[in-house]
Amino acid sequence: MRRMGWPARIGLLALILVVFGAVGYVVTRPSTVVHHVQPVAAPHSDGRSDVQDGFQLRPVTVPAERGSAVPLSFQIIGPAGRPETKFPENQTKQLHFFVVRDDMQSYQHVHPELREDIWHTTVSVPDGGTYRMYAEFIGRDPTHPTVLGSAFIIPGDTAFVPLPPPSDRAETDGFTVTRPDGAVKPLVGKPSVIKLRITPQIEPEEYLGAYGHLTGFNAIQLSVTHLHPLQRPGTALPSGELTFQTVFAERGEHRLFLEFKTGGKIRTAAFTVFVT
Repeated sequence: MRRMGWPARIGLLALILVVFGAVGYVVTRPSTVVHHVQPVAAPHSDGRSDVQDGFQLRPVTVPAERGSAVPLSFQIIGPAGRPETKFPENQTKQLHFFVVRDDMQSYQHVHPELREDIWHTTVSVPDGGTYRMYAEFIGRDPTHPTVLGSAFIIPGDTAFVPLPPPSDRAETDGFTVTRPDGAVKPLVGKPSVIKLRITPQIEPEEYLGAYGHLTGFNAIQLSVTHLHPLQRPGTALPSGELTFQTVFAERGEHRLFLEFKTGGKIRTAAFTVFVT
């Protein structure tokens, strides 16, 4: 057999490198393209844990019995392991605090006061059962608040209330709040618009920097979403409607609580919405 000379060997080696280089380009090219695709922002599922974004909700005093003004206190432990005592304002408050029973009854939205490094408030506990508290504040991400959740239990007999079915109508303090689009079912993970019309037609008073607040809880996961209308205070409200935009993170039934202010009083109307 004739031996291959050095020039031929070098030529063959170059040919092999070209072939393998082409194969490597074909194999690796798809992953390179995928790497540069911009990810789609996922909807948030907030309040399901007492730890998020490096922050922790640490209860200090939790209700243990029923009452109309039961003390409740807690700390927010920051990423450095120390209690946080100052947050950027979010809708005129440093911290928003919600309490709801797991059957979606006894909804409350309050604003604790800071004393030393502990946040203090009182809540109404009308019946026994499992309650969940949520602390919302601006943490690391200025575009989306951090929401921490923690449960507490009130012992004794409890009159659980079945979750009302989805509806396009709710009554509160002589006002009717309707969904002009009907009891439509938003799609999970997709942008949704929720319109709410208040009658008799009024111009709500500004409350915490907005015409209204809409807080939604998933009936099973107990995650929470806190929304504000697109209409800013001082602008007209055609047909007395408030418009909210959101993306629901989970399927299933959600209980939505609309808070609006008129005549110096806060009114709350509740809806059930089914997300498919």
